[in-house]
Amino acid sequence: MEKIESNELKDTRSGFGAGLVEAGKNNPDVFALTADVTGSVKMGDFKSAYPERFIQVGIAEANMIGISAGLALSGKVPFASAFAGFITGRVYDQIRMTVAYSNLNVKICASHAGLTVGEDGATHEMIEDLGLMKMLPNMVVLNPCDYNQTKQATIAAAEHVGPVYLRFGRPSVPNFTPSDKPFTIGKAILLNEGSDVTIVATGHMVYPALQAAYELSEQGISAEVIDMATIKPLDEETILTSVAKTKCVVTAEEHLMNGGLGDSVCQLLCRCQPAPLEMVAIDDTFGESGTPNELLKLYGLDQTHIVEACKKVMARK
Repeated sequence: MEKIESNELKDTRSGFGAGLVEAGKNNPDVFALTADVTGSVKMGDFKSAYPERFIQVGIAEANMIGISAGLALSGKVPFASAFAGFITGRVYDQIRMTVAYSNLNVKICASHAGLTVGEDGATHEMIEDLGLMKMLPNMVVLNPCDYNQTKQATIAAAEHVGPVYLRFGRPSVPNFTPSDKPFTIGKAILLNEGSDVTIVATGHMVYPALQAAYELSEQGISAEVIDMATIKPLDEETILTSVAKTKCVVTAEEHLMNGGLGDSVCQLLCRCQPAPLEMVAIDDTFGESGTPNELLKLYGLDQTHIVEACKKVMARK
């Protein structure tokens, strides 16, 4: 395979900010709400462009969800954003009862997700959010991989009618997807065709998965790489088509094994097409303080561990 490299590093939260401005331009009913973290979630440009549609609620995430529900009931399209730990776990009851249960058109946008919050430590490293949100009926769950895809996912979320959870991060990561490629909710993207092993990756783990596939190709192993930017609804057809060919799967995510992407893929295989599976994910533990790269390596979320998982799962075929 041809090696995919990107010299451009951009944070996915800025992709959200750019997408939100575009969504606000396209639809005058789009509102933005935040809980005292305007700069951190990159809502500053939206605030400047559409100050009458920007609401600063202060450190009151539960109230922000309630206000968003009211806006949705009034025909608006609210985007509520804060750090992942505070806009999921802290306000889960409000999301469950006022957004998901009522099937309201609220977009819950989580920055600083995963281990790559880094130095902020375990209290801020939300690694359970995908599981929490995908279990809610009516909730769409998105986890784009880079700046460009996050921008497009934000625009797609604005066009979707119903609850959406959109996850993105703080660190600068390779920006390698096409800037003009529209985002289709529920559709995976085949990034590399292969015949020996399927790698299904999401979020920040997609680029390392591509690098792992290249490393494997240098060793004569053909890896198929799927970018699963939509966790729910899961693109089952793409996964099953790939596994029918490769007969084994590795999943890669910046999340706990329990409840994440790997959990969903495993359930699918058990129901429809049993095959060996290995998960590159966090194994039932909280995070800790460190630089993003240090933590990803420490918890086994890197190119090296993806390569090892591929070889391990192939041996189980």
